[in-house]
Amino acid sequence: MKKYMHVLKRTKLFSGISDKNIETMLSCLSASHKDFKKGEYIFRQGEYIDAICVLLSGSVHIQSDDYWGNRSIVSEVCEGEMFGESYAVHGSTAVLNDAVATQDSIVAFFNVNKLMTVCSSGCSFHSAVIQNLLIALTQKNRNLMQKLIHISKRTTREKLISYLSNQAKINNSNSFSISFNCQQLADFLSVDRSAMSNELCKMRDEGLLVFDKNKFTLL
Repeated sequence: MKKYMHVLKRTKLFSGISDKNIETMLSCLSASHKDFKKGEYIFRQGEYIDAICVLLSGSVHIQSDDYWGNRSIVSEVCEGEMFGESYAVHGSTAVLNDAVATQDSIVAFFNVNKLMTVCSSGCSFHSAVIQNLLIALTQKNRNLMQKLIHISKRTTREKLISYLSNQAKINNSNSFSISFNCQQLADFLSVDRSAMSNELCKMRDEGLLVFDKNKFTLL
């Protein structure tokens, strides 16, 4: 795990904690890691998990498929981000979504019961990790609320405008790239891919934007 220290230092879970103390926490939290090939599941809907996951490398989608195979992407997990924490706490319900590696990925696992229980020595950095976890959960809730704003729009165009406008704000530029391909963006916004592509072409023809694959410029 030490070889991924540069990633762990960037995670919200270990924000403000020194390398030495992170190493101590890795042992304290029974940390482990596992490789996943593209397309492999880290966990599946209906399973019970007891560890908080941190993506050390690669990319993961949190997604859900209905009975007929229609997919909805709930969120994308990027390097250094946590996932699964909402279901890892003792007594939580079964996982509602799948976590799937969209690239060859490496995931770290931290025992949630050990994380939530301050050790007998009462080390300050353990308390800091618990505080960081609460802050990260708050940020994730804000991100989910932002997605809800996008998908609650009535039309495909309104959903695209909401999402792309937010991406421009995040990047502080009217030109930016997104991590989703066309199908993934449609799954994220809960729209039909063909309808979305047609709407993007109409918006381009009307002079609202230009795009090339996953690169956009808002005009």
